[in-house]
Amino acid sequence: MCNRYVSPDEAAMERAWHIGNRTPLKWPAEVVPRGSGPFLRATSLGPLELVVGLWSLIPHWSEVPRLKYSTNNARSEELAAKPSFRDAWRSGQRCIIPAVSFDEPNWETGKNIWWRFRRADGQPWGLAGLYHPWVNKQTGEILETYTMLTVNADDHPLMSRMHKPDPTLPPDRQDKRSVVAIERADLEQWLFGSQAEAKELFRPPAMEIIEAGPI
Repeated sequence: MCNRYVSPDEAAMERAWHIGNRTPLKWPAEVVPRGSGPFLRATSLGPLELVVGLWSLIPHWSEVPRLKYSTNNARSEELAAKPSFRDAWRSGQRCIIPAVSFDEPNWETGKNIWWRFRRADGQPWGLAGLYHPWVNKQTGEILETYTMLTVNADDHPLMSRMHKPDPTLPPDRQDKRSVVAIERADLEQWLFGSQAEAKELFRPPAMEIIEAGPI
């Protein structure tokens, strides 16, 4: 699970995804759960839309804009069934979460040492996410919210080394998790494809595009 990442600025997002001119928006450089962060979604007009929202998806049925449990990450295997995420998944509300880097905990020494993950080509990550505009039923106010998707990474040579091991599970069944990186060539498939086509992209980043090490 990813619980913190560094966001690129608007100029870097324009170069990477051609979002076009937008009213300047503000968000913290380091994004944490239940904090503000940017995401990109498709529009009927063509260019991707830059949105700033809450990094914790709030489903439409919630009476308040804050859940007791965490929804900043969503397991890809549970999207169709999990009440918090199934409506956004069913509606095709997929987005790209831009990140200069993201951090993961490594417990190989017996204590947590944070590792930072960047792209080897120097470009920002485009991480797979879902979004949902939550509406306050009392005021009509709209709060943009989003979540970051994760996949199993037990077989990945690097991502499988992250996160604290679960002593109740065997080494080959730890369910280590990874973000999903959407490459530029797969952008249309992710944003506009069917559910089946989107699921084809559910995989950890390839080793050759990762540059990582202890912070």
